[in-house]
Amino acid sequence: MAGGSPQRIRDGDVAAVLARKLPWARLAGARVLVTGAGGFLGGMLVRTLLALHGAGLVDAPVRVVAAARHLDTARARLADVAGDLALEWLHWDLGTLGVPETGPLDWVLHAGSQASPRHYGSDPVGTLLPNTVGTAALLQALARSPRPQGFLFVSSSEVYGSTAGQERLAEDSYGVVDPASVRACYAEAKRAGETLCVAWHHQHGLPVHIVRPFHTYGPGLQPDDGRVFADFVFDVLARRPIVMRSDGSARRAFCYVSDAVAGFFTVLLSGEPGRPYNVANPDGELSVAELARLLVRLDGGDPDSTASIRFEPPQGGYLPSTFSQLIPDVGRLAALGWTAAITPEQGFRRTLEAHRP
Repeated sequence: MAGGSPQRIRDGDVAAVLARKLPWARLAGARVLVTGAGGFLGGMLVRTLLALHGAGLVDAPVRVVAAARHLDTARARLADVAGDLALEWLHWDLGTLGVPETGPLDWVLHAGSQASPRHYGSDPVGTLLPNTVGTAALLQALARSPRPQGFLFVSSSEVYGSTAGQERLAEDSYGVVDPASVRACYAEAKRAGETLCVAWHHQHGLPVHIVRPFHTYGPGLQPDDGRVFADFVFDVLARRPIVMRSDGSARRAFCYVSDAVAGFFTVLLSGEPGRPYNVANPDGELSVAELARLLVRLDGGDPDSTASIRFEPPQGGYLPSTFSQLIPDVGRLAALGWTAAITPEQGFRRTLEAHRP
């Protein structure tokens, strides 16, 4: 039974994913490794898998191996499901040059990665390795299992690089990434991770699936996340002004976490192996300034007041995106029957409520 408001919202988000008409029965009784289990997206994947049996969607519980570099942190963030008998833990650093001892696996969902530009400048090596050597190790672990069913690589819209024009980005809309720049540690690592997946599929027949989330938000973000939408949320919750470090004109498509995770499972269970899919909500398009104003308004404040929003120069350590507009084409995913259900107003209201003290 749901507890307080944060738990109620989290349970509602899981229920929204489970309500999607997908071939969930494929996961019945499976043993599934989830990396980044203590993270924002990984935690949602873990909760969804554990909830399948109770919801009557599989006839045997899904056994989830939650992999994390910091197990104490992961256990604390998954405290609501930590006692589930179908959950086990694996202490593993995805930057390790080696293959983890996982035992037989049916599926691997690889969501473990630093995703904030805050880390790109301070820890580029720690950003590169989980998406490259970590991905290779996980592919090897699944390939040596008796009956591998599927591998999900959570990539990123960053793989598109600097593209020309303002068109919506389809899965073949590639631009330039400068490999000799520090910020390339994330984009190039995700590109390499995708190529590793496709190579394993081509050479070994491993069923790999690639998703490219854009700007995904919702309950479970951390105060030190560093991405602009998370910073704005925690500014509002802390009753301090939102600090804009740009003119706010950059436009992004914001996708609520339950819609994104539903997209991940849609690709995993119904998508074409080896083919990347954008997972985003193009109808959730806002400029950064519009997002700031929305959050202030949802909290009952005055978006036109300098006490609510103020502008300051960028701080050191943050490596900004080169995109002025980052809006996806999701036709490939929509052809599988997926649509986004949550508007930014609904989603950011739920996010604020779930995080409110």
